[in-house]
Amino acid sequence: MPAFGLMSWRVIGIAVLAGCSAAIAWHFQDWRYGRQLAEQARLHSETLNQMTQANAIQQRLEQDKRLVLEQQLSASEQNHYRVLSDAQRNQDRLRDRLATADVRLSVLLDASDAASVCKVSAASSPGGVDHGAVRARLDPTHAQRIIAITDAGDRGLIALQACQAYVSALIR
Repeated sequence: MPAFGLMSWRVIGIAVLAGCSAAIAWHFQDWRYGRQLAEQARLHSETLNQMTQANAIQQRLEQDKRLVLEQQLSASEQNHYRVLSDAQRNQDRLRDRLATADVRLSVLLDASDAASVCKVSAASSPGGVDHGAVRARLDPTHAQRIIAITDAGDRGLIALQACQAYVSALIR
């Protein structure tokens, strides 16, 4: 029996040694796998960090663009209202001058027209540009209506220019 006991101890020793080798190899492989996972996690974290920074930079650039656009639109709006109020002030001044007879509106008549052969003074005023042309003065109420029409036209043109400036600022 002693031969059997010695043999069984050898088998047991070899089995224990093989088990320990397998356990060490398993542990080494597990450690290597853990290290790979840690490296992947680190790379993933760095990638996310870079993406977050790039997104923050892009967001800041967009905010800066929006701020510049808002400032341009504000300046354009202020300019629009300044031009509009200047035009309104000029129209009011002209209406006042028409009402107080400082200024009279007249029209140039066609001298070759047979219907206009009425006796209208052909003399020009000292500051006039049409020397010797036949002119007829407009009734003050009609002159006021003409001024109101041109005022509405001026306002429309000013509003159109403001819209065009707004759209061109948005397109840029």
